[in-house]
Amino acid sequence: MSAGAADLRQRKKQNCTESDKMAPEERNKENSKLGRSPKYMLIQRFAKLFFGCLAAVTSGMMYAVYLSTYHERKFWFSSRQELEREITFQGDSAIYYSFYKELLKAPSFERGVYELTHNNKTVSLKTINAVQQMTLYPELIASVLYQASGSEEVIEPVYFYIGIVFGLQGIYVTALFVTSWVMSGTWLAGMLTVAWFIINRTDTTRIDYSIPSRENWALPYFACQVAALTGYLKKNLNCSAEKFCYLLVNASTYTFMMMWEYSHYLLFVQAVSLFLLDSFALAQTEKVHEVYRIYLFSLIVGYLLQFENSALLVSPLLSLVVALMLSKSLQMNMKKSTFVSRLLKIMYIYLVLTVAVTLNFLLKMFIPHKENEHLLKFIEVKLGLNTTKNFTMNWLLCQESLQAPSQDFFLRLTQSSLLPFYILVLIICLFSVTQVIFRRICGEPLKETVKLEDGRIGERPEIVYHVIHTILLGCLAMCLEGMKYLWTPYVCMLAAFGVCSPELWMTLFKWLRLKAVHPILLALILSMAVPTIIGFSLWKEFFPRIMTELTELQEFYDPDTVELMTWIKRQAPVAAVFAGSPQLMGVIKLCTGWTVSSLPLYNDDDLLKRNENIYQIYSKRSAEDIYKILTSYKANFLVIEDSICNEVGPVRGCRVKDLLDIANGHVLCEEGDNYAYSKYGRFCHEIKMNYSPYVNYFTRVYWNRSYFVYRINTVISFQS
Repeated sequence: MSAGAADLRQRKKQNCTESDKMAPEERNKENSKLGRSPKYMLIQRFAKLFFGCLAAVTSGMMYAVYLSTYHERKFWFSSRQELEREITFQGDSAIYYSFYKELLKAPSFERGVYELTHNNKTVSLKTINAVQQMTLYPELIASVLYQASGSEEVIEPVYFYIGIVFGLQGIYVTALFVTSWVMSGTWLAGMLTVAWFIINRTDTTRIDYSIPSRENWALPYFACQVAALTGYLKKNLNCSAEKFCYLLVNASTYTFMMMWEYSHYLLFVQAVSLFLLDSFALAQTEKVHEVYRIYLFSLIVGYLLQFENSALLVSPLLSLVVALMLSKSLQMNMKKSTFVSRLLKIMYIYLVLTVAVTLNFLLKMFIPHKENEHLLKFIEVKLGLNTTKNFTMNWLLCQESLQAPSQDFFLRLTQSSLLPFYILVLIICLFSVTQVIFRRICGEPLKETVKLEDGRIGERPEIVYHVIHTILLGCLAMCLEGMKYLWTPYVCMLAAFGVCSPELWMTLFKWLRLKAVHPILLALILSMAVPTIIGFSLWKEFFPRIMTELTELQEFYDPDTVELMTWIKRQAPVAAVFAGSPQLMGVIKLCTGWTVSSLPLYNDDDLLKRNENIYQIYSKRSAEDIYKILTSYKANFLVIEDSICNEVGPVRGCRVKDLLDIANGHVLCEEGDNYAYSKYGRFCHEIKMNYSPYVNYFTRVYWNRSYFVYRINTVISFQS
């Protein structure tokens, strides 16, 4: 085995050396035919690379500035007080930023990390490892950078934090630019990618309303990984470029895995794409298996640095990679183009899938894990394999991001011309890939170098990878609207690559057997003319809208929430524990620092149960039941939100109170009609009446138009 590995490494070194030696000779021959000197070609290539890199970096920087300007206009951020700024962080975003604040307040970084890993001041009666449970590595990095760079006297912590996130979004856009450029050979494709990305910002990113979310920190690294992987998969790549791409894939894969708790699922989709690419022998097997080793290394290191996170051990990515490693020797014996080898290839695919599923099943049997059980239950209910009255499950199913995409989503993509061109490019590439696979099945080898006149875009491994990857992500996006933020950016990239690629047009002309005009000349013209026309039309229609967004002052002001937070900071005891909806508890934790009874997190069974129990304040339960629930979590104050209690949702049955009635059996359905029955009124309404028995258990201490705060009595006073 070691001899075979050494032989493989030796062949790779020889291939690199030969390609490095032959490339200049081949270029000299080509240049002599065209009457151009090697020096002229070197200057031309350098100029193209320089201006392309300049355009990529400029695009990223301009997008980051655009996000910063839009954020300032939307929230009037610089003119707000600190409390008003923090209120703009909602739900889980508020929790992430609150831990960043705590790290900066700690006497030392080491002490701050210790307090986060042994945190008992956030959730009552619960000590959590916040770094592991909430993937707080972005906050650790941001706090270190803020303190190490001496920014305390230059910039406020909140500006530094959101500035890093906006900067990462600029890197995101630059990586998409580079990916499209590498695939098409022209940085015009990168410019078109950026234009489509910004115009469709509603569907490409959720940076507008959830700045600290994990995906906003993680996806830029994934985009860098995809860009490096695209270059790494290319044929005839010189050794220096190949090593650079390999190192970048290594670094970005590991960083991506550390930034987002669900990153291994997205890498699993990528691994499936590479597995299919390799199964049909459309890429160099040794390169694909190098990427598998990167996955394995990242999973192992991630497991160790994430406090032995068992979710990584039972992830489908690990099972697939191990199955592929075990089946590698069989695949190496199938490279001969014989009927037996093709039959073995089918068996190989079946073997890998069987081993991966079996291994994953065994790992889940022997490794204790609870982090993602709710995710599997959700998938079962979503696919119609099971039904449930569970409040948490039905609440998740009602979330917009977990619904199928609406017609408005496809309408927006069509109006920006993105969807039509994406479908055109995808169809051409898909048919070309199908032709290549058919040739491989018939035993025809792939060409070492694909020329423009060949019209075989499907023989380029990086193109095949992106076709498979975008189809898999697209299938997920068609099921869950939240997945569109993973799919749409690559739709922008693939569509821009296609319309700017002479190879794609040439592939189409080969099928049409165009003879009236020289196909190569026409392909070159269209690869310049079509993106120019698209860019001009986008500029004319959407540029004024973007400028209007940046010039209009939008008012975001929530005086009721500001008043509530101010009252808590001035009137509530320091040791008080607040109970209420998880989303509001996240804001209270950030703005006041007080302990809360629940958090808007959905990766912990205990927190999910807490959320469901405390949401009972909006159900038809007795005052005594609610009192027992709240005192079991040592809560001292209860906050009732009028917006939830009197919610008039667009989808009946998805309101919090409707879901609670279903879970508690307070709704009876007969012949399509709903009948509510309970001997108690809705708690959030009844408590406002100030009559017994509610006043026995709760005393109202503060209220405004949106919030009602009640002190939970420690000594029950029975009044008539």
